[in-house]
Amino acid sequence: MEVKTQVRQFVCENFYIADPASFGDDTSFFEKGIVDSTAILEVVAFLEERFRIHVDDTDFIPENLDSLDRIAAFVNRKRAERADEEPPLRESAGITGLG
Repeated sequence: MEVKTQVRQFVCENFYIADPASFGDDTSFFEKGIVDSTAILEVVAFLEERFRIHVDDTDFIPENLDSLDRIAAFVNRKRAERADEEPPLRESAGITGLG
């Protein structure tokens, strides 16, 4: 399932949205009052658990977390960073008896 779809579902299930039809991908969570500074902690906990990313304190900025579009881009960047940091698989030396 796409990042935006999963985050939209989480937000709609956990926060009051007066008119879900007006909740677009670029709708500002803060300007529309969908989440506040406390609720964003719940959103971040969801992102970390669901997408297995780590959100640093320096990541708590509107450019990363203020809309579905921004969250999706942020999650995809974090996933790419994680993939770049994972060491390549190495062949084990001296393993015998396989086959």
